[in-house]
Amino acid sequence: MDLDIEHLTEYRYAAPVSLAHHVAHLRPLDDAHQQLLDFSLAILPDPGAPRQASDGFGNASHWFSLALPHDSLAVRSRSRVRLRPRFAALDAAASPPWDTLVARLHYVAGAPFEPALEFAQPSPFVPRLDDLQDYGAASFSPGRPLALAAIDLMHRVHVDFAYVSQSTRIETPLQQVLAQRSGVCQDFAHLMAGTLRMLGLPARYVSGYLLTQAAAGAPLMVGADASHAWVQVWCPDTPGVPGGWLDLDPTNDLVPGTGHVRVAVGRDFGDVTPLRGVIRGGGSHTLTVAVRTTPLPGAGPHVARVGAQEAGRE
Repeated sequence: MDLDIEHLTEYRYAAPVSLAHHVAHLRPLDDAHQQLLDFSLAILPDPGAPRQASDGFGNASHWFSLALPHDSLAVRSRSRVRLRPRFAALDAAASPPWDTLVARLHYVAGAPFEPALEFAQPSPFVPRLDDLQDYGAASFSPGRPLALAAIDLMHRVHVDFAYVSQSTRIETPLQQVLAQRSGVCQDFAHLMAGTLRMLGLPARYVSGYLLTQAAAGAPLMVGADASHAWVQVWCPDTPGVPGGWLDLDPTNDLVPGTGHVRVAVGRDFGDVTPLRGVIRGGGSHTLTVAVRTTPLPGAGPHVARVGAQEAGRE
């Protein structure tokens, strides 16, 4: 599937901003199953050519600064991506026992370092919570194949937690999400990542886009308000899991096929925020985000807009 994606972020400030520094994670990843055919970034006011770099997780980032007074900022990215199924050959029952994998990750003096272990540690938005370990225990019985257990956990999160737009903000503590049993896709990704990490398993947060245009008769998927979020669990030695990372979308209760576009991976939302920065001045502000995903060739585009509170996760 080929997709054309347009992502527009607009800030409007109550007072002029005299100085601003921003970093954007908007360029999709490029690998064997997701080929980036084209990408462009347009910024108003024009800061000149952004500085491109790769962050510590291998994500593309763009850095730019504005030293002229401005009362608005518009950042528009355009991407064309070719997607191929990544998990069509997944054999979840053939993955290693989850507790055997956890034992492999224990520190042993002189043993080779496993880079995935970084993602088994707590992070700013995903702290250690005993309640998460208790919640995960129902899916992770001793000796159960890791992929089967992780998929079961995804099913449970989807059933137990309600998707309620604008029910949380990015600063809403994970403990509160767990207590109120509702949230949005970022919350569910944090919740699932935290549960996996409390069991000793590496889990990555994924920021990206979701094609919500479903096949005839199928329900629309949830989460295209702005950028979407899901998780990856480390499943080495599992048939049909290229690179060892298995994607799981608890918001829509599925293993992603060709409708999920990966933009960036990290420990949590803070590592992969689509656009963030620091400004001098500005006062209060409003934020609007619009995402359009268009299958090529195929039916017309799906457009979603959100108000300032939900879009504030940018």
